[in-house]
Amino acid sequence: MAQKPTSKAHSKQIEARTVGRKKGHKFEALLAAEINKLNGTVFTPTNNTSHLSQGNPAHNLLQYISNNQNIVIKSVKASWLGGLATSGLGDAITDDNGNPITKSKSDVLIKIQTPDATKTIGISVKTCNKKTPTNDQMFFTTARAFCQLLSNNGIAVSEEATAGLSMFCGDAGYRPADRMSKEALVARKLDPNRYYWEEMSKKAQNDWNKIISDNQDRISLLLFQKAYKDDPFPPEYLLHQTVKYTDFYDCETAIFSMNEIIKLSRMHSGFVLSEYRIYKGTYKNKDIVHMAPRFGFIQFQRGGQKVHPTQLQFNLKSGYFYILKDYFDKI
Repeated sequence: MAQKPTSKAHSKQIEARTVGRKKGHKFEALLAAEINKLNGTVFTPTNNTSHLSQGNPAHNLLQYISNNQNIVIKSVKASWLGGLATSGLGDAITDDNGNPITKSKSDVLIKIQTPDATKTIGISVKTCNKKTPTNDQMFFTTARAFCQLLSNNGIAVSEEATAGLSMFCGDAGYRPADRMSKEALVARKLDPNRYYWEEMSKKAQNDWNKIISDNQDRISLLLFQKAYKDDPFPPEYLLHQTVKYTDFYDCETAIFSMNEIIKLSRMHSGFVLSEYRIYKGTYKNKDIVHMAPRFGFIQFQRGGQKVHPTQLQFNLKSGYFYILKDYFDKI
């Protein structure tokens, strides 16, 4: 359902998100089309395993897969799935049981023929259309749904941790406006619609520290691969258009297998809290220090959007692919 703007500023935000999404879908569709043009080109493993590459992203992706899996690629068939969930646009394909695919975390699906077998490989595609790298959203959910996702995958989440995350997101019943007196709200001098990380109970903070520290790789992989129930083709590779390009055939991309990106993220950092202040907006207060949680190069925050303000938003740190260059030769 299309969002209804509540102001001129909100209208511009909606327009910017729509334009960005369309540009991302255009790149995904173009990538799939260019991969199909390479059908019949044989890719054999080479010693060049650079994660950052310049040139034709379609060619570089297929060569990367050949190198990474040590396989000869004889033929390919790519399908674009990226627009199915957001705009109903994409290729009409079915899963192994003949059921139509309507949503997938994989933006591009590649069927590869090797001398010995046929492989179907999902690709998560991230795009950037600025001259410098920007944060890229990787997962958008609710506090309770995220806790349930972890629980469904064998990662225990305490009630205290669940409640704390609901406070952080500002779910109904967990907001300062629901729990504090008018006098206390005035004295607090902060947004009455949500609590900040440092305001959660110490037990909730300690629980999340332990949950993420003990399960960082598993949680990171869930964020990269899980979005839709029973997704038949979770992505096995990540291709990131790093910055705006003028020529598709001379485009810089960062390419990783999921195992590689998870390992690199953990090598970069475990669970940490970073300080920040609020310098603008209705509830600005530059004198109060807040804590922003992150692990590896994954950041998360309360969405705060007009339509879904209490959503939990996970982002990739801008320029992470340059930051991780120091670790490339260690994996």
